[in-house]
Amino acid sequence: MKIKTALILCAGFGKRLNPLTSSIPKPLLKINNITMLENCINVIIRLGVNKILLNTFHLSNQIIDFIKDKNFSIDIEIFEDGKEILNTGGGILNLMSNSQDDDYLIFNPDTLWNEHYVSEINKMQSLYFSNQLSNMLLVVNKDLSYDKNLNGDFGFKNNLLNKNLNKNFIYTGCQILNKDLFNKYGVKNFSISEVWNELLKKDKLNGFESFNKFYHLTNLEIFKKLKDF
Repeated sequence: MKIKTALILCAGFGKRLNPLTSSIPKPLLKINNITMLENCINVIIRLGVNKILLNTFHLSNQIIDFIKDKNFSIDIEIFEDGKEILNTGGGILNLMSNSQDDDYLIFNPDTLWNEHYVSEINKMQSLYFSNQLSNMLLVVNKDLSYDKNLNGDFGFKNNLLNKNLNKNFIYTGCQILNKDLFNKYGVKNFSISEVWNELLKKDKLNGFESFNKFYHLTNLEIFKKLKDF
């Protein structure tokens, strides 16, 4: 089985990259003259996904115009968060509510996605479906992070993520989630970490390890180092 629909979260303010992001949304910042969003979309296309749902809030018109101008070879629908930003959890649920699918690939575009991730994400999908899971996060050992100041988010053992062991693994910004995980939530401002924490309590938050070098737009200093990388 393959996932048909990908979600890209593009609503955030990107405050850690101010003053750049006061006039340019973070997904439209360029590394080597290619926007972060375009790199993300190109990986999704290579994964054979049929459709992308994308949310916006901060400087949304710029993202809408960018998608129109690029005319990507995949169906992309854009949904605005509304009068108030919905955060990661609310943004995901709002996008899911506009689709009939059950399982979704979800991306943060502030990771520098490239073709080396395609085989890993395909393997992650295979494991997700063969084990009939409801969630799986792509994580990387912090030793592979370009930004050496990034702290780990999780411990990782026997394909399960936890908060008990040494937190040596960073969430890359790609995950697979089933819509049923959101049954008790409404479309409002909440973080996806609320869903993760519920799964962590039950030892049911699944991980898949990436072995790619991890480049993430953590802050302005990292962006300046990477922009002509």
